[in-house]
Amino acid sequence: IEAGYANAMPVHPFVGTADSRALYRATIFTTALDMNGMVLHRGKVETGFLTGIEVDVYGNLNLTVAPSWESPEKRVSGGGGANDIASMTDRILIIMKHERRRFPEKVSHITAPGHIDGPDGRRKAGLRGKGPELVFSDLAVLGFDDENKRMTLVSLHPGVTLEEVIDKTQFELIIPERVPITEPPTREEQDLIREVIDSSGFYTAWKEPKLVWWGKD
Repeated sequence: IEAGYANAMPVHPFVGTADSRALYRATIFTTALDMNGMVLHRGKVETGFLTGIEVDVYGNLNLTVAPSWESPEKRVSGGGGANDIASMTDRILIIMKHERRRFPEKVSHITAPGHIDGPDGRRKAGLRGKGPELVFSDLAVLGFDDENKRMTLVSLHPGVTLEEVIDKTQFELIIPERVPITEPPTREEQDLIREVIDSSGFYTAWKEPKLVWWGKD
């Protein structure tokens, strides 16, 4: 976590990365500057997961202010380490709630750069990595065209119509002739996530978190 610790196993919800509940049983305690420098900026992070209040046609993310810096109506918590992650990781996976206001043609403010303004945008800015690869919304999976880096439709989630996705996106998506349905996770994959990776039930299980005190239930 950008605040300077890793391998934590939190069992209670926390309000931010500086909340001490977030670092329960962490194996590394250092500073945010050290964590970014010794891990992220050395190229040790392969995949970055990001979100925001807006994502545009080139995968640029806004986590700062809307509708504009000059006339702000909404201010959010800010980028934190998002710009570093977007600039330094090999690839970026974006998670968004699919609403029309969150998918504008151009974000109000670029907090975390995607492909910036097209296929050569990241190279001209001197950024590392391939940039955004996929966007996972609650309606669809989206990607980016290899040539022009504009957002494309990869698949629709079960029960979602193409018209619904188009209506909730302000820009014109690149849509293939045949749009497949997103393959749901298997029961084995769900069990792996809920029972092994997140065995405390803190993030994913439909149950009260199981409290773990230094190895004892």
